[in-house]
Amino acid sequence: MTATEAHAPPRPRRTGRLEPRVLTPVVPAALLVLVALAGPLLAAHPVDKPVTAPYGEAGANGAVLGGDQLGRDVLSRLLNGGSALIGSALVVAVAVTFLATLLGCFAVLSPRLGRLVERAADTAILLPPVLGIMLLALAWPGGGRLAITVAAVLLGIPYAVRIVAGAAAPVAATGFVEAAVASGERPGHLALREILPNLRATVLALFGLRFVDAVYVISMAGFLQLGPRPPEADWALMVRENGPGILLNPWAVVAPGLAIGALAISVNLAANALAPATARRAVLR
Repeated sequence: MTATEAHAPPRPRRTGRLEPRVLTPVVPAALLVLVALAGPLLAAHPVDKPVTAPYGEAGANGAVLGGDQLGRDVLSRLLNGGSALIGSALVVAVAVTFLATLLGCFAVLSPRLGRLVERAADTAILLPPVLGIMLLALAWPGGGRLAITVAAVLLGIPYAVRIVAGAAAPVAATGFVEAAVASGERPGHLALREILPNLRATVLALFGLRFVDAVYVISMAGFLQLGPRPPEADWALMVRENGPGILLNPWAVVAPGLAIGALAISVNLAANALAPATARRAVLR
């Protein structure tokens, strides 16, 4: 045993089981995501077939939440509108977290790359997200959900890189990384084998925050009709389409709005519970 190991604090014992305080917020998020993904299989009516009068009241002709502006079943469209949103948000969260983690780990090893990444991130952060999304979505041939997904990835990387680089900088200055540098290890080995394994908690917390942010960004784009187009079933698009008839059938607007909020809040709470407190403080700093 070396002197460093002798004075190191004992590591907490891992049992491999999640504590009840962690499961409490994780289970609702998992159930909500599962229901949203399986929603198309649970829908009672086609999403494009009218079953009631426009803005039909709840319970009319078997429509539990009534009809929308064209008389289509609100519940069926609600069940079909979550899978695409979750899929797009998941793609954005994975892409942003992966790219930001790589850039952040390599940036702390190279002063030149670090300065370049920092200046590029500072410049990109100054661009208002709504304006950036509009520019990219309108410039993209055909627009649609793919354009919004790409825009969300590009706009999410700068902020995420700053978080990863801030968490990786203390790790890069530790003795075991300096010893690896002195032994001639390549930057790829240093970033992926020495620094990255010590950022697992930060990366997990970052992934949760990026997922929630992607839900809001994609929903906002849908509300502005920059992403999904009618007659596609989309929660944000449902809010926009049925806004004029909110007094006739409030569920056509309230139900998708509550679904977006519940998804974002539950996933955020789940990620907050899974990430250690040190990682949460690093992300929120």
